[in-house]
Order: sequence, then structure tokens, then C-alpha cells
Amino acid sequence: MKRTAKAHWAGSVKEGRGELTTQSEILNKTNFSFKTRFVGGEQGTNPEELLAAAHAGCFTMAVSYALTEKGFAAIELDTEATVSMDNAGITGVHLSISGNVPGLGSEKFEAITKEAERNCLISKVLSIPVSSQAHLVSL
Repeated sequence: MKRTAKAHWAGSVKEGRGELTTQSEILNKTNFSFKTRFVGGEQGTNPEELLAAAHAGCFTMAVSYALTEKGFAAIELDTEATVSMDNAGITGVHLSISGNVPGLGSEKFEAITKEAERNCLISKVLSIPVSSQAHLVSL
């Protein structure tokens, strides 16, 4: 299985703007720019926000999977992922989860979430190699 997303950019880094489109088109020509990434005050997204959303979703599904496997069917989970950055780049991701799982104790819930923190696919991908390929198009 493969999933794709496309980015288009026009202009300089500070004055230009881009559009992001996902394979499912849930994001369809969604605005991103220097302002949406570093300044604010403009409608749009940024790569770090998308990483936070992907990690929150993946982690929450991993916790739900583990709980379901252990026989807990009535599950309600809410996760907030916070991506931290400094001038050198992304320094970490913090996942904060709240759960309503009748019959489950807090120690067991914490153990399950720690396992999901290590093993959800987005957590794992943050430490794998990345490759690229370039094609220059003359206009």
C-alpha cells in the first residue's frame, strides 16, 4: 500500500505560497506558506501541524487497537500531539491522551499508551532513512 500527497510552490520562500493536495483529496489545494508556518495570521497549514495531526491519529488508533485486543469495546480517546521546534529543526513530539475505558485501571492504560508511543507507525517513521529524487524542468 502506498499513500501520496502533492505540494506545489510558487515564489520566494517568504513571499511565495504553496498548495497541498492529498490522494484522498481531504486536503485539496490547501494553502501553506512562510506565514502559516512561522508567523501566523493567515489561513492555512504547515508541515509541523500536519505531522502533529498524523502522529495524533496514528497513536490514538494504536491505543484503540491495543485496548480492543484486550477486550475493551467501549472506548473513547482524545489525543493532542505537540510538535516542538527550535532553530535547528523539530526537537520532539509530545502526545497527551485522555481516555474513557470502563473497567480499565490507570496503570494499565498508561502501560498500553507507552507501548503505542513506541510502536505506532508514525513514531517508527520518525527514525527511518528518507530518500529523494530530483527532476529539473526548464520553463
